[in-house]
Amino acid sequence: MSTRNPAVTGNARLELAEDLASLYRAGSSIRGIAARTGRSYGAVHQLLHDAGVTLRPRGSARIRTD
Repeated sequence: MSTRNPAVTGNARLELAEDLASLYRAGSSIRGIAARTGRSYGAVHQLLHDAGVTLRPRGSARIRTD
């Protein structure tokens, strides 16, 4: 039994990429989105790239309380 998500192609891939982009723009991390959707970090990263998302610098999502 495979735990891998099936490949998403065509319009379904574009819709998934936009859904993930919305989550990322709302402040979710790539790792958080991956855990939430059951997809790998690399798959989420690629889908965000495909959606034209400008990625935040590493560590920028943290709230600093200095």
